[in-house]
Amino acid sequence: MRNNYLRTVLAMTVAILFIQCHKSNNKITSTDVLPAEPDYKDLNQWYISDRQADADVFYITSTETGDYTLADGITYHFADTYNDSVRRPLYSEMLGVDTLVSGKLNYYSPYYRQCSLQTFTSDSLLTSRMPVALDDIRKAFRYYLNNLNNGRPFILAGFSQGAMILLELLKEMDEDTYGRLIAAYAIGTTIPRKLADNCPYIVPAKGAGDTGVTICYNSIRDTSCTSMFPENSAFAINPVNWQTDVKPAVLLTETSPFLPVTQQKKEKLTIHLDEKSKYLIVEGYTGTDYILPLIGQEGCYHSREIWFYRQQLCENMALRAANFLKKSKR
Repeated sequence: MRNNYLRTVLAMTVAILFIQCHKSNNKITSTDVLPAEPDYKDLNQWYISDRQADADVFYITSTETGDYTLADGITYHFADTYNDSVRRPLYSEMLGVDTLVSGKLNYYSPYYRQCSLQTFTSDSLLTSRMPVALDDIRKAFRYYLNNLNNGRPFILAGFSQGAMILLELLKEMDEDTYGRLIAAYAIGTTIPRKLADNCPYIVPAKGAGDTGVTICYNSIRDTSCTSMFPENSAFAINPVNWQTDVKPAVLLTETSPFLPVTQQKKEKLTIHLDEKSKYLIVEGYTGTDYILPLIGQEGCYHSREIWFYRQQLCENMALRAANFLKKSKR
């Protein structure tokens, strides 16, 4: 029941995203018109699962918004966190990720004025629009630390646009906050070498249980499928065997988030890190690709980054949290 419900949620999210990406028109387009800024004192601007745990997950959603036009005739390029139809895909992702990976940990995910998918078709658009999304999450994270976290250790996690913003939070993090960071999961992005070398709080994960580290990976069919990302990552880790070398690992999993488990057979995938690019190479996947509108390409498994490795991520977050809590009690 739980898995069937989750698949329905994820399928609905993708469908809504696709519709939103195609329903805008050209009546008026202005990058200067912004939806109202989220007020993070309002708990309606959060998805929260308080499980009374000793550690939290703070999750930043991926791009679930396409350009959309409201009754005023203006095409908006940022999510309106007070508009139910725009919030719905963000909620679906929050619920899905909470169900898949948080386990017994508390889970906090803020709504924010994320950039639309169309933003990622141009470097100039991304440069001009990303500060709005980043500033919202910066304020949400500060509010979380001061009002919701109560001094607990926490995991930072983000996917795609959320992972890009997560890296900015690490750049700005102070020593006291980093001292409570269990780990950071930057999923579906790359970490530039310059950033990795100059940010003291971006520490490559070396294994399954180390803490205060950053986990990063991207999944593709082969190294010809990397054009979605501007440069190779400085480091990565294989989330199946939690190793950083090229040793392959076998993953048995249902590969489609859009079908009930009872209608699927587990597929045997072989996952290994490409030594040069630091991409995860996925062999044995026979399913039909879901290709992201506008920016996706065949053989890039960006939309599967959490789904493929959901069990491994859930178990790994629990392990790192347990290790952190054990060390803090010594």
